[in-house]
Amino acid sequence: MTHKKVWTLAAGLLLATSGGLNAQTPAPQATNPVATPVPAANPADVQSVDAIIAALYDVISGPVGQKRDWNRMRSLFIPHARMMPTGQRPNGPVAIRLLEVNDYIATSGAFLEANGFREREIARKTEQFGHIVHVWSTYEGRTETDSTVLRGINSIQLMNDGTRWWVVSIYWEHERPDMPLPAQYLPAARP
Repeated sequence: MTHKKVWTLAAGLLLATSGGLNAQTPAPQATNPVATPVPAANPADVQSVDAIIAALYDVISGPVGQKRDWNRMRSLFIPHARMMPTGQRPNGPVAIRLLEVNDYIATSGAFLEANGFREREIARKTEQFGHIVHVWSTYEGRTETDSTVLRGINSIQLMNDGTRWWVVSIYWEHERPDMPLPAQYLPAARP
């Protein structure tokens, strides 16, 4: 797989944004042309750090032809949350894309459905202070139409508002031959 194909695939893959923080906070006016109302989250998806991380990976994964539950995805994120794929372009410079959930859905949704895509967490490092959590989530993913395995690291920022967990941002980069994943972000060796 060429760097260009890997960049295109990796830059289009991962997670998004939502509606109001709680019942007292009105949802902001949407400026995205594909904006839709944000549903309430399934309490099981947002009750813990483990639950929201599992929901993030689950919502984008599925076989060819399976529609993704984009309302579920929207329900995981604070309003205007960011999804930020970054990496080296085929011509050399490093670039970043700043996306909100509806941007991600508009740019990646059809691809995920047409090609089938499954992504899973293979290792995690978590740090917490008060209501904020930073998760280094090492992922592995592949489409059903290409046997190439993509790996990389999602830097996920989470917040707990006292009732549930929210995704604030996801910033990620995929592994390249000249930039392998560091050992501390890989699954621990089993004895």
